[in-house]
Parts: sequence; C-alpha cells; structure tokens
Amino acid sequence: MSRSTVRTRPLRIGCASGFWGDSEEGAAQLVRRGDIDYLVFDFLAEITMSLLARARARSPEAGYAPDFVRVVTALAGEIQSQGIRVVSNAGGVNPAACARALAGELRALGVPLRIAVVEGDDLSSRADALRAAGTREMFSGAPMPAQLLSLNAYLGAQPIVAALDAGADIVITGRVVDSAVTLAPLVHEFGWGWQDWDRLATGSLAGHLIECGAQATGGLFTDWERVPGWEEMGFPIVECDADGQGFTLTKPAGTGGLVEPATVAEQLVYEIGDPRAYLLPDVCCDFSGVTMLQAGPDSVRVTGARGRPAPATLKASATHADGWRLLGTLMIGGPAAARKAQRVGDAILARCRRLILARGMADFDETSIEVLGAESTYGPHARTADSREVILKLAARHAQRAALDLLAREIAPSATSMAQGITGFAAGRPSPSPVVRLFSLRVDPSQVDVQVSLDGEPLAFEAEPVTHLSSDDGAPDLAQRIDQNSPTTPTETVPLIRIAHARSGDKGDMANIGVIARSPAAYEVLGRVLDASTVAAYFAHVCRGKVTRYALPGCHAFNFTLENALGGGGVASLRYDPQGKAFAQMLLDLPVEVPRSLLQELP
Repeated sequence: MSRSTVRTRPLRIGCASGFWGDSEEGAAQLVRRGDIDYLVFDFLAEITMSLLARARARSPEAGYAPDFVRVVTALAGEIQSQGIRVVSNAGGVNPAACARALAGELRALGVPLRIAVVEGDDLSSRADALRAAGTREMFSGAPMPAQLLSLNAYLGAQPIVAALDAGADIVITGRVVDSAVTLAPLVHEFGWGWQDWDRLATGSLAGHLIECGAQATGGLFTDWERVPGWEEMGFPIVECDADGQGFTLTKPAGTGGLVEPATVAEQLVYEIGDPRAYLLPDVCCDFSGVTMLQAGPDSVRVTGARGRPAPATLKASATHADGWRLLGTLMIGGPAAARKAQRVGDAILARCRRLILARGMADFDETSIEVLGAESTYGPHARTADSREVILKLAARHAQRAALDLLAREIAPSATSMAQGITGFAAGRPSPSPVVRLFSLRVDPSQVDVQVSLDGEPLAFEAEPVTHLSSDDGAPDLAQRIDQNSPTTPTETVPLIRIAHARSGDKGDMANIGVIARSPAAYEVLGRVLDASTVAAYFAHVCRGKVTRYALPGCHAFNFTLENALGGGGVASLRYDPQGKAFAQMLLDLPVEVPRSLLQELP
C-alpha cells in the first residue's frame, strides 16, 4: 500500500465528540486552541444505528449525524487554513448522503476540501443468509430474529488509511470501531505495518481513551470535587510518537477539566471486558500492563499496550423491534413517601392489568417500579427508605401499543384516588416508544464488501491480509497473582471509595465496573477485599448472570464484568439506569476491611 512521506515528528489528534449529541463546542475548541493535526469525531452507539436506519427509511437522504455537517461547515475555513484533516463515523447508515450534504455546504462557502467515504459495513442484504446459516447471538446463543432494523459490521482502520493515502481531507465512515478513527491517521502518517501489533495496540489505546470526549479529561471522575471548569471542559488530545512506544494525553491549555493518571485510568477501564483480549478488527490488544505517569500539568504519558494478531472474524451488531415500552414518573411527598410511592405504583399497575385483560389483551410482558430518592436501585443496600420526597418511576413493556396507551392515561388519576402529595404532571402524559434490542454476532470478513470513494469517485481498495488470532492464543490469568492472604495488622472498615475510584459502563446487557486502586499498596489490598463473588453478592438484586474479575496491574486496577445485569440494556430495559452508569458509584459504598496503616498512607 502506497503511503505519503513518512512522518517522524509527533502527531496531535483531538476528539471533538463522544456520542451523537455531545457539545458542539469541542470541535471549535480543538481547532482554535488545540494545535492539532487531525480532528476526529465519534457519533455511533449500537442503538444509534437503528435510529438512523429508521430516519433513512423515512427519507433516502437521511440516516447520518447532521451535527457533523453543521460543525465542520462552521469551521471549514479554519480547518483548511491550518491543514487539519478530519475523520468521523458520522455517516451512520448513509455515509454517501452525509458526504453529499457536507460537499454542498463547502461548495457554497468556496472551501475546496476533498471528502472520502468508507462504506460496506451495512450487511442488511446478507441477513437472510446469516439466519439460514444458523447464526446465533454471541453472548446469549439466541437465534437471529426474523426481522431486523439494522445489521452492521464493525470495520477497522484499513479503509480509512486508504482514503488518507489518496489525499482525502475529510473521511466519513459508517460503522467502524470507535478507535479506528484515531488509529488510521497514525498508520497513515507513520507508515506502520498491519503486522506491527504493539504499535497498532498503542494507536488503538489512544483511540479508546479519547473516543468518549471529555470523559478522558476529568469528566465523570470519581473525585469530581477536584475537577475545575465544568462549564468549559477541555476535550482530549493525544500526541503520539512515530515509534509507537506510547503517547501523551492532554487537552487545550486554559480549558476546564483535569488530566492525571487517575482520570485517564478511569477511561481505560470504561466499557471493556477482558483487558488482555480487547478485540478489534486490526489487532487484539492487551491493556493489562499499561502504565500512566504525570508528564506535566494536565499531561499524562501512556505506555505499555501490547498487541497480538487480530481475530479471524469481525464483530457485527444488529437491532430488532420487540414491542413497546412506557416509562412515566410522579413526585410524591410527605411522611412515608417511599412506602406511599410503592403502593401507588402497585395499584396503578394492578388497575391497568385488570383493564387490559378485560379488553382481551395479554398481560404486560414486564413491569418495573423504582422509587428514586428512596434508593430502590440499591436494593438491599438502600439507606433512605424514610425519605419525605421521592420520584415514583413506573415502566412496562407490551407487544401492543394500545395497552401502554391505557397505562399512560391511568397514571394521572392516582392524584385524586390514591395518596396525598402526588404531583409532577406538568410534562403531560408519557408516550409509548418502540423497544429496540441488540443482537451481537461475528461474521467472516469475506462477507463484508468494503468500498472507498474520494469526491464521489471509487478508489481501488483491497484489505491487506493479516495473521489472525488462533483460538488457543490466550493470555495468562493475571487476576490470580494477587496475594489473597488476610492482613495481620490492625484493620478498619471503610467504604471502598477510601482506597479506590471507579467507572462503570455497558455493552448490551452486560455491565462493567473498573476499579482503580489509589496506590500500589492499595492495589494489593483491593485484590484481597474485592473478588468476583463479593461484587456478585453486592449486585445480586440486579445481576442475573456471571461476574468475572480481570486484573490490570499496570495501572493498579481490576475490571469486573456483570452479565445479564441491565434488564436487557439500552432502550430494551425498563430501568431508570439501563446502562449501569451508577453501578461504580454504588460499589464505592461497599464496606471493606483494610489495614489501618494503609489509610494513614493515603491522602
């Protein structure tokens, strides 16, 4: 594959978006204050693809993230004058339409930027063949649904590199792995090979750390009181070396946020599974030995990523409709508010169950009552059952919208027929919404026809063959290296947050909680007091599957995966926290017995 002149000086890449709907300030901040070479955006989540697919079904020119077109158009002159190149997955399910929309805006401005498009991730036309071949969901083993809303493979960095090699100023893709928009510029600029596993892993880690925007620069940090400037949070920049040994993570000078090893480590463990086998289309990454050192103010040096051959198959995600759901809330105040709320919720559901059965409809498929403010999401660990002000959250799922329309009408009458103190109707009746479920699978790369074009003209592209990961090419179980012996020194029982900080996230119906020790000594203690069985017991009220612990000794952390823990996950879940975003905060309240001498050493 031909490459431009290989670069030797460091490359600066800034990420301006962590999701579709992120602050539009990020791009302007990075372009005007970041001294960047590349501007990348990440817009896509699994459920986002189904929403974009529906938009395209209504209009053939829809199905992409219009925010991207608006933001890039506003900065186009500055992007051109500074020579910044742009890479984004904003194309969603219609990358060509996104490119056409942006090209039209640039022509109107008289800014001649060359736009490339990467397509081929959409596998909708192959759904019947995959179903006939007996394709199963990769986690649950369920058969493929008869009708899908979307089906997309996760592409890697190779086609993006081809577009950059051809001279593209802007590359728009559909579904690619989030880190690919960062890895591709590194491969293109530095001439890395597709067998350079450690370099590819390092570049992928850089992408993983910045793909969620300000989450890497102090956003969502456990010690939130130490993070300044929330009103102008800095967006992340990685400055990467040509040798692929490591990179520095920072943010534009003068912006809010906090970049230190702890904030970066929280992003490392965010939404990963086994850190020794983070599977991507271009490389299998091992992040267990990654280390982080403060390199200066708001500057962290990251090294230690290792790579192995990529998996032989590509991950794909499909979405499918599964009936309807309704979620409504009421505020209830006064003495015994939590007990009143529970009875009100039970009564509303009982009334509606009677009414829908009388109308010849089936019972609800699933219902959910959560009393927010009484810590019902904490289950047996709740402490505020006597709260005098709570929010009653009612949710239900049903195959027929009519049943949920009836439930929506029956929530408000509780204010005159049930308990005093019910209020909160100003927002009106809730409306049923479709339930969209995720179906994850793996596909052979031969089933994916990747196409690359530049300014509307096709480019010759053929993926470079790479060695693939064999099924027995595993890594040692580092979690077993922690000393499990109980301490013999005087101890004290404290909340887990005294010795650790944490971050939680989701992948479908699986939650993950990354827990990072506050010191190397605290890591040894953490290994004794926080095993998989302890976490499973703590979350037994919500977790219905296996809990697994993985070790990341390089940054003194453990990652826990909790299977079947999110009530279906995403918009399929009836919970108020369908993505487990509060799980880490819950776990940090866990009482743990630690040496008193350790507490004296910690700040």
